[in-house]
Amino acid sequence: MDLRLAFNEDVKQYDKYRPAYPTELHQEIIAYAGLRRGGRVLEIGCGTGQATLPFLDAGCHVTAVELGNRLAAFAQNKFSKYQNFHLIQSDFLTCELAAQAYDLVYSATAFHWIPKSEGYCKIKSLLKPRGAVALFWNHPYVNRLDDASNRANRRIYEKYRPYDDPPAEFSEMDCQNRLEELRQYGFVDRAAKLYRRTRTLSSDAYIGLLNTYSDHRALPKQIRPAFETDMKQAIDRAGGTIHIYDTIDLYLAAKPM
Repeated sequence: MDLRLAFNEDVKQYDKYRPAYPTELHQEIIAYAGLRRGGRVLEIGCGTGQATLPFLDAGCHVTAVELGNRLAAFAQNKFSKYQNFHLIQSDFLTCELAAQAYDLVYSATAFHWIPKSEGYCKIKSLLKPRGAVALFWNHPYVNRLDDASNRANRRIYEKYRPYDDPPAEFSEMDCQNRLEELRQYGFVDRAAKLYRRTRTLSSDAYIGLLNTYSDHRALPKQIRPAFETDMKQAIDRAGGTIHIYDTIDLYLAAKPM
């Protein structure tokens, strides 16, 4: 199965359990891009719209490209009252879009599915001169050894999906590769910023979240139910909730004149 389409299997669960992004992140993007009402924005891989609404509410004309047909239908219905929302169900790389037409192109936890060379070059071709690109990801971390719920999570992963390397929390040092990529593909005025938050989920909600991850859905069918049962029981024994330590990394850059 194309793992990009794993998110397309259960869109209601995806919309329920995948978190939105910090208000401050959207404010930073809007300020960097100098967006005003009527600004033209393109979203790559909108999913069910976790990152879409702030741009619509800012009065931008948002064109969203989504590969999954069920995800696209869900997002279309979700934002049906917005006249400034247009959705295209297609692969970003093969989708026909107007050149030099957008003030901002952004992607939320999706751009890693696109080959870098083709992806960056297409973004550049779509942006107006001095148009902005914003790429951001959410990195959930559930392996802090000083947290009993995280230790429970780690024990179950070590049983069913042993780590090749110990998991590490995302840090400022991890931003440098993405900034260097943007430089290599000719973007200027590059900047990165991190946002941190902690989520607390019940054991049932955590299993629901895991089922929105492509690697979890790709587990063999004979393993997944046992993994989920053991995970729920481990979290319940640790207090019934699990703490997820999110790091959201944002990258901003501009197309030269």
